[in-house]
Amino acid sequence: MELNLAGKAVVVTGGANNIGRGIALAFAAEKARVLIADIDEERAERVASEAGGAEVAVQRTDVSSWESTQSMAARAVELFGRIDVLVNCAGGTIDRLFLEKPREEWEREVAINFWGFINCSRAVLDPMVEQRSGAVVSLSSDAGRMGEWRETVYSGTKAGIIAMSKSLAREMGSKGIRFNVVCPGFTPGKRDAGGDFGEGSMWSGKQGEQFPEELLEKIAKSYPLRRLGTPEDIAPAVLFLASEAASYITGQTLSVSGGYTMM
Repeated sequence: MELNLAGKAVVVTGGANNIGRGIALAFAAEKARVLIADIDEERAERVASEAGGAEVAVQRTDVSSWESTQSMAARAVELFGRIDVLVNCAGGTIDRLFLEKPREEWEREVAINFWGFINCSRAVLDPMVEQRSGAVVSLSSDAGRMGEWRETVYSGTKAGIIAMSKSLAREMGSKGIRFNVVCPGFTPGKRDAGGDFGEGSMWSGKQGEQFPEELLEKIAKSYPLRRLGTPEDIAPAVLFLASEAASYITGQTLSVSGGYTMM
């Protein structure tokens, strides 16, 4: 199947780490022009250097800030002349029981996961409306489809992404703009020094220490496919939904989670 992504102008938020990194590199491998929008500019530059000579730029972006996401969209138009694809991948959580979770963690999750989706989606819509085409693929989570223990607020924000994507698909379809959602399962990424994430990732530091290898092996056994996901598992679904091959698909949510949830 030809995805015809060569030359497409693609913005990937959260592209410096883990799933976002895998998605950015997958678009680059298809010869798309990619802007990695991430608050971790140094890590994003490292990902860009891994793109094998593809056209990959970096814009420091705080997705929780409307001004920062406007600058992100303006930079993409300046670089590429248009925006064909937005991948909303920036996000994260700190696993903690709801009664034990401080308010600042709630607010951070809402700001990054939900306001980030709203800010970035709105920021790219003006150029997409003007060109009368575009695809927005947002990373939600199976936590947003079924709810997840120790991820209550995160689950709510991810459910919000699914619902808003459906609404935007209805509003923007007549303008040639599609909205779809991909829901990964548990995707911790590679943990070695040259792995998928840096210090700013939700999988590093104390959060990452909650998931030693023996626990990861136990979690994997709860999946029908008996393994955890990788960024390379997620990226093909995102590329397909962003491509012309999916031109008649909008308002849909696809779980890429090894069968963890079967909706």
